[in-house]
Amino acid sequence: MKHKAVAATAALLLPLSLTACGNGGDTTADGGTVTVTVGYQSKTINTVTAGTLLRSLGYFEDELNALGGKTTYKVDWQDYATGAPITAQMTAGKMDIGSMGDFPLLLNAARGKQLGKPTRLVAATGYNLRGGLNTIVTAPDSKLSTLKDLKGRKVSTSIGSAADGTLVRALRNAGLDADKDIEKLNQQPAVGASALSGGSTDALSQFVAWPGLLTYQGKAKALYDGAQLDLPTFHGVTAREDFAEQRPAVLVAFLKAQAKATDYLNEHPVEAAEKVADATGLPAEVVYLYNGAHGIATFDPALKPALIAALKKDVPILKAAKLTGDVDVDAFVDDQYVRKALGTSYEKQLAAAPAPAGSEVWPKNATETQSFRTPAELLAHVAGHKNGIRAAYVPDATTGTQWFADKAVWVADGDQLLPFVAPATAKAYVAGHDGAEVITYAAALERAS
Repeated sequence: MKHKAVAATAALLLPLSLTACGNGGDTTADGGTVTVTVGYQSKTINTVTAGTLLRSLGYFEDELNALGGKTTYKVDWQDYATGAPITAQMTAGKMDIGSMGDFPLLLNAARGKQLGKPTRLVAATGYNLRGGLNTIVTAPDSKLSTLKDLKGRKVSTSIGSAADGTLVRALRNAGLDADKDIEKLNQQPAVGASALSGGSTDALSQFVAWPGLLTYQGKAKALYDGAQLDLPTFHGVTAREDFAEQRPAVLVAFLKAQAKATDYLNEHPVEAAEKVADATGLPAEVVYLYNGAHGIATFDPALKPALIAALKKDVPILKAAKLTGDVDVDAFVDDQYVRKALGTSYEKQLAAAPAPAGSEVWPKNATETQSFRTPAELLAHVAGHKNGIRAAYVPDATTGTQWFADKAVWVADGDQLLPFVAPATAKAYVAGHDGAEVITYAAALERAS
């Protein structure tokens, strides 16, 4: 893996070079060159405001330049597939700032404390307050339609990830034990995706963007929408405690840059999706599913109480898997730096609610999407513009989770056409509404036109 160092040159370049992370005291007074090492996961696209998108926009380098003083800064961006190597680098003192999902964040906290190299959670990135960032999928031709159907089956996941947490909780709610009633395969997401396509596993429980990607590619279909758990999942930014204390101005500069990247994503969602797609190789349509105007993820850096409360509920899951002991979540969370970075807007962001779910069409060759009041109105538009649609998105009628319109499970209930991510929730709706029925996407288009 090649890591590129991007220079951010301040007002005065001095010959002295300080290449180790976290050297010295106040960042603006050192002189010489300081390298800030940032770990991120380009394919985990709900961290883009602290990683892929932030890097492409150059905002962090701009903020470092603005610090002035006698110091020259270089940013070493290091891209990894998961949070584990980021944690390893941080606890070895070789990385200053990293971004990862909620379960890896807890492992980061535990590992840092164990090794005497504590880290702190300093900001959030992408989150979903109901848990929609994780999904369980099966093969397109699978006959499995409910979680109970997984009994005795092979299920791929990444143990220690939020996706594994979703699997454990979902099975528990269905009356199954993840340790006894299924054969759990501990695999990296890409390996699990190959296993699902090759038929060596019956289902895959994974985090963004794998479920959406495989579904978009026609290699999977949803079995379970993580938002059915109604428990927040999120990604966040962590920093080494000693780095934060020694170089608070640099950390605040990073969080200011992250806030600007967040504003860019929220104000220019299509352009942001295209930038992330260019950097990662993921289809822009999949990036937009998660990070778009009505995407599954909401982005703001505020460490909301609901996210912290969910983190505390995650600890027992990791303990049961013998991946960690107790984690002092309150001691791990440190919002002083993001509060300073955002100033008076922090309290407003802390109280802000996610945008309501909505139906959207992304026309071909367009730089903006079109919104519709209802899924039925979207279907009517799609039916009349079949050759002009790049992607169409609709929110699950019960959870609000955004999904591809042509991959959703559709229900006709009188004049209503209702989309669902998973077959079980669609069938549950039908069971509670006389006259409602599951129909094909083609039939839904015909009814709407």
